[in-house]
Amino acid sequence: MALKVKAQEKLVKFSKTDAGVWRYVMMPELYTALAQDKVIKEAALRSGVSRGVMQACWDAAGEVIKAWATEGHSVALPGLGTMRFGLRAKSVEDVNKVKTSLIKSRRIIFTPSVDLKDELAATAIQITCYDRNGEEVKRVTSSDDGTVEDPENEDGENTGNGENTGENGNNNGGGGTLVDDPDGD
Repeated sequence: MALKVKAQEKLVKFSKTDAGVWRYVMMPELYTALAQDKVIKEAALRSGVSRGVMQACWDAAGEVIKAWATEGHSVALPGLGTMRFGLRAKSVEDVNKVKTSLIKSRRIIFTPSVDLKDELAATAIQITCYDRNGEEVKRVTSSDDGTVEDPENEDGENTGNGENTGENGNNNGGGGTLVDDPDGD
């Protein structure tokens, strides 16, 4: 199995007055979204459990995950990793200036398991290149080192195959709050 990526030649502009430059822009070739019913049917088939029971378990697990995550827990997603909520907010020096208006956005943070990261790192990537007219011009199969970005690392860099350094397996100690500078940079 390989991940499919397309590199489409596109005119890239950096301002409204910029004439632009032609560049090959890579993006995943997304498959169709799988309907929940199809996922439940396949899970029922693989587990030997009836579809009705699987549907009830699916619904119950979803409600439990939602309830616990909104209470501030990092919740395990079987075979995948963990999910939790976090924030993007401005920082202030004076405690008297702390207020909810400093919050820029709420976020859902998914942290993949070591096994999932390893699987992704080992999966080949096939790139198909298309020129500006949509004609296929080249195919490439990956030879990269399989680095997987770590969502817990602020710089977006890999911390190794599944390496966790903080409490609850989160590099930032499990708090989930991302802080921007006061100027919004």
